[in-house]
Amino acid sequence: MSAKHAVHLDGIAALAERYEVFLLDQFGVLHGGQQPYPGAVEALSALKRAGKTVALISNSGKRAEPNERRLLKLGFEAGSWDHFVSSGEVAWRIFRNMADSGALRAGTRCLLISRDEDRSAIEGLPLVLTERGDDADLVLIAASEGDRYDLDHYRRLLGPAAARKVPCFCTNPDRIMLTAVGPGFGAGEIADLYEQLGGSVTRIGKPYPAIYEAALALAGHPALSDVICVGDSVEHDIAGGNAAGVSTALVMTGILADRSDLTGLFADFGAWPDYTLGAFRWR
Repeated sequence: MSAKHAVHLDGIAALAERYEVFLLDQFGVLHGGQQPYPGAVEALSALKRAGKTVALISNSGKRAEPNERRLLKLGFEAGSWDHFVSSGEVAWRIFRNMADSGALRAGTRCLLISRDEDRSAIEGLPLVLTERGDDADLVLIAASEGDRYDLDHYRRLLGPAAARKVPCFCTNPDRIMLTAVGPGFGAGEIADLYEQLGGSVTRIGKPYPAIYEAALALAGHPALSDVICVGDSVEHDIAGGNAAGVSTALVMTGILADRSDLTGLFADFGAWPDYTLGAFRWR
């Protein structure tokens, strides 16, 4: 389908008449990191009252539980979603399976790039934290502090590991993040830098398949025709939904709040939504 065929809707009530399973992004759709968007709390609760299965699917390097705590703190109603699938949670389970099989040895030195000193990405894993790139066995990019540091900071930190070809995993492929002081560079940009420095990166999260497979499994393997993915990123939410074979809706908040040249954006990523919404609200 082409971008010109995307149907514009005033709210998600029309989608609730058509779809049974909703895969919802959080940042840029439900909230901007500091507070919910107008109408988002009510719309999320209305979906559950309508009997829909709601899975929040997020490129957050944090595990599911701290993400859910944040939503409750922001004022979202407990029980207004069924599942929370973060890229950090998916990655943690992959690492856990690797440890159980012996593919990840105990005592592996991990250079963790996170935010707010969050360690949930590695809790319970047989990893030993290091703050140096020259003795790391593994690099895990879970988040960005691009509002505190510039890319040169990360270049100095990661350069020695990249030069040694240390394997790197990025559990938040977003190149742009929303902060209290405006958009900043995300963990995906740091992963790009690691590759530019000579390293290789395995990315976990949208638009890559593993996070959709996990979400659809939790939702009971529904018919793909009953599923819609809602997000604010063409690169991640729309492209990922297209690849997963589900319908998609693009919300014009978050990183797209000031964008008008959407046709070019769709063409750049080869991804087109079925619907567009001004914001995530019921009507």
